[in-house]
Amino acid sequence: LLQECGADCAKFQKSELEYKFNKKALERPYTSKHSWGKTYGEHKRHLEFSHDQYRELKKYAEEIGIFFTASGMDEMAVEFLHELDVPFFKVGSGDTNNFPYLEKTAKKGRPMVISSGMQSMNTMHQVYQIVKPINPNFCFLQCTSAYPLQPEDVNLRVISAYQSAFPDIPIGYSGHETGIAISVAAVAMGAKVVERHVTLDKTWKGSDHQASLEPDELVELVKAIRTVEKAMGSPIKQLLPCEMACKEKLGKSVVAKVTIPEGTILTLDMLTVKVGEPKGFPPEAIFELLGQKVTKNIEEDETITEQAVENHVKKVKC
Repeated sequence: LLQECGADCAKFQKSELEYKFNKKALERPYTSKHSWGKTYGEHKRHLEFSHDQYRELKKYAEEIGIFFTASGMDEMAVEFLHELDVPFFKVGSGDTNNFPYLEKTAKKGRPMVISSGMQSMNTMHQVYQIVKPINPNFCFLQCTSAYPLQPEDVNLRVISAYQSAFPDIPIGYSGHETGIAISVAAVAMGAKVVERHVTLDKTWKGSDHQASLEPDELVELVKAIRTVEKAMGSPIKQLLPCEMACKEKLGKSVVAKVTIPEGTILTLDMLTVKVGEPKGFPPEAIFELLGQKVTKNIEEDETITEQAVENHVKKVKC
């Protein structure tokens, strides 16, 4: 399904529960409407895929031609994912300030995608300083850990702040908002990685579903992102071939405001700018014409051409 929608990678979450939670956390009563068990441990054990299921998912992803990985939610989960030979490690926001975990994960030598929910800029600088010397192949994602995320808490400008602070790594966006507009805007700001939660039905039990995209939304998001990627284009501002038709039809020229007899020295009050036939001097050349002598009579409303101006040397673009 994800491949049909145009996504590049399917990412799950892998936890080794006894390594992610201590005993009391697993024994904590869990009475939420989202619960799949009486304790938090029962709830998580019900939801967690086994190693064999992960191997099956990886195999299926390879068959359909999509990348497969997971967030390793503890050090032992990272060990398993390394053994599974995932293309990159995702570091969830909950482990971004877990510095021993970061060191061990970086030492595996796989690319890392590091979310920054719940963190400060100071912490992200520390993360950079820990990971960079060990493994330069990583990126940061701007992220706010709220489900669903409200627009006023997204702070897309952090993407720009990360780009300035960490110019040698890619910056991306991990979104938990509803809809696709904010994620598309992140790409327009230069996000190189976009992560979104996906569900088959937002009304399903579990707090993540309402902060997820359904397949038709994912299709729209991918299409919009690909369009924006094309539209980012080049930073060089110049006349493009696709603009020539408009320039030919509506581009303006310098035109005689009054009759100008042969031998007259041109002044600004003799000249105006109109869409002219034939084409003459472009409007930006009008000040260069001042003080020049005309070599023939020019009628009122006539385009001023190069042949009508003495000693005019056409500027050649280098």
